[in-house]
Amino acid sequence: MLNAIWLGLVLVSVVYAAFNGTMPAVTEAAFKSAENAISDVIKLTGFMIFMLGVMRVASDGGLLAVIARALAPVLRRLFPEVPPDHPAMGAIVMNMAANMLGLGNAATPFGLKAMAELNRLNPYPGVATDAMVLFLVVNATAIHIMPPTGTMAVRAAEGSASPAAIWVPTLIATACAMTVGVLTVFVLRGRERYAVRPLAGAAATPVSDAPFPLVDTPAEVTPVPATSPARSALAIGVGLALLVAIAWQIATPWPGVPFPARTRLDVAKEIANQWLIALLIVALLLVGLRGGVRIYDSMVAGAREGLDVVVRIAPYLVVILVAVGMFRASGALALIIGALDPVTSAIGFPAEALPMAILRPLSGSGAFAVMAEILHTYGPDSFVGMVASTLQGSTETTFYVLTVYFGSVGIREMRHVIPACLLGDLAGFAGATAACHLFFR
Repeated sequence: MLNAIWLGLVLVSVVYAAFNGTMPAVTEAAFKSAENAISDVIKLTGFMIFMLGVMRVASDGGLLAVIARALAPVLRRLFPEVPPDHPAMGAIVMNMAANMLGLGNAATPFGLKAMAELNRLNPYPGVATDAMVLFLVVNATAIHIMPPTGTMAVRAAEGSASPAAIWVPTLIATACAMTVGVLTVFVLRGRERYAVRPLAGAAATPVSDAPFPLVDTPAEVTPVPATSPARSALAIGVGLALLVAIAWQIATPWPGVPFPARTRLDVAKEIANQWLIALLIVALLLVGLRGGVRIYDSMVAGAREGLDVVVRIAPYLVVILVAVGMFRASGALALIIGALDPVTSAIGFPAEALPMAILRPLSGSGAFAVMAEILHTYGPDSFVGMVASTLQGSTETTFYVLTVYFGSVGIREMRHVIPACLLGDLAGFAGATAACHLFFR
């Protein structure tokens, strides 16, 4: 699908420019977009490396294990057909914890392990069980409690006054996506159309009991490390000092703003825009400190992973940005936006962000590149830029998740997973739009 979209953008750009007289602009856009893509990669590299290093410190300090322990009781209720002591449940718990922390490299191996173990409980090979469907939907619409590091890095590179302003709206959007996705699973589960049926002509061969190899990953989860009283006392002391500082800032009158005129929403916006990232960095480092982590060494190890991520997304940025830049320069994008604007404006969604919404379920890297192009064109702090930034973190790459996870165990009949995931995506987009109106309008 992405191949067809990319080729269509280039061909339509050239053909439309030929009839519209904008071929010189298309040619110039091809060179300029490639140059801008590399410039953006260079600008976002530093922050991306730093934040992934901080996340590695917290993970080594036991944060992932703590969240997994908290999630276990909830997931046992969501997956009653999976025995609590079955290996599938442990893999599901760790996958969800890693997803919530935004540790994609750690989440995928646990997800593959969970699918393999769930398949061992599957009486109909090739057909998705209820547990498989729910697990895939939860993965495709996972709540992310950590900030979208890559998006914030692009926003900072484009000169945003508050790169972290989209953190809370993104959290709201992911909550909407996951809620609707999970509810849809339970609503459609009992429908006759989506009932579990063996595949026609499929042989009911038992699934192998051979152990599934867990892919090695630098973010391997370890038990919560033992802590010393001194490290714990230091971490708690710093945390209390920061809470006192926040209370002091809230109680201090702002220049030019009468104290009674401030609403709770004003205070929330101020903290979200100016405090959250700094507080998050300190909190994650304190987790590592309390866990006895060699913080500098762990930071460097995480930074290497961050550099790998940047190198991996650079080709996608160049290829997609050139196609979108040509499409915009030809005038075809303006024609489509003008035609759709009455409809999208009626629901509060900027038509300029529509390419993001279309591409997000298909390609995470492609959508990331389109977001970067939108921020460069309209500005990172424009309403369009805010919506595009929030959309990037509102859902996962749905069709990639389905292909990798179901393909790993040979599932051909997906039942109701696609409508549940797509409705979750729509809910995430709606939540992102509503949250941006709340915070940025």
